[in-house]
Amino acid sequence: MKKIDIALAVIVAALWGFSFVPVRLGLSEFPPLMFSALRFLSAVFPLVFFIRKPNVPWPIVFGIGLFLGVGTFPLLFLGIKLGVPAGIASLLIQTQVLFTVVMAAIILRETIRPMQIIGILIACGGMGLIVLTLDARFTVTGFVLVLAAALCWASSNVLMKKAGNSDMLALIVYASLAAPIPVLLMSFYFEGWSGDVAAFSHVTWVGVLSVLYNGLIATVICFFVWGRLIKQYGVGQIAPFALLVPVFGMSSAALFLGEAFGPIRLAAAVLVISGLVLTVLRFSRPVIPAT
Repeated sequence: MKKIDIALAVIVAALWGFSFVPVRLGLSEFPPLMFSALRFLSAVFPLVFFIRKPNVPWPIVFGIGLFLGVGTFPLLFLGIKLGVPAGIASLLIQTQVLFTVVMAAIILRETIRPMQIIGILIACGGMGLIVLTLDARFTVTGFVLVLAAALCWASSNVLMKKAGNSDMLALIVYASLAAPIPVLLMSFYFEGWSGDVAAFSHVTWVGVLSVLYNGLIATVICFFVWGRLIKQYGVGQIAPFALLVPVFGMSSAALFLGEAFGPIRLAAAVLVISGLVLTVLRFSRPVIPAT
């Protein structure tokens, strides 16, 4: 790879990892479901008017959008709102890689290599250590919600495989069309119309920038660059850079949010990331990093 492209891949991973900081800040101003809907609205408009639909059937496009926009991010944001530290969330959400491997084996009849089995077991050991650090703030409910988000992400990855070698940016933009209305309705029902109105009436520039960062930078710009790199170099060379996301996520959370990681959580992070490395090594299809 050219040095400039290596730098771009690292920058994308850093931007995705850092995105958990704006998420944490944004959730201080918006309810989780409303924040998720706004993220996808900013990813869709106005780009949808300038980008052609990918050559992928609508059921697959909307299926990807529903799993990502109605499943993954609302559950992830709810988990963070309920106490999962942003840095730990950036790590746990990457278990989508493990779920993808298992689901691809069950649904698509893909073979799981012995090294992937070892990687899954090591990563599960790391998640077990994280469970030991649960307390009154970082609850079992939050932990389960983030893992459920990772499972939804893996489901979208399986559909991505069915989409074939399509334009990733166009696919993400059009898939995002499926999210805003259902999530807005969920927000009105569960979070209350009055709560949503109150959030908008008291929003600050921090909330606005948090939405725009996650919608435009973490979704549109990063996926555009990521997709171009995959087309140029292939999945095998680019996908491993996604493993830097939780590294940057945990570092950013510590630096900007003051999150502390004790020895147990640090050991857990090492195990999870090591397991992910073994799992994605020579993995034949990209998974979308958590952003």
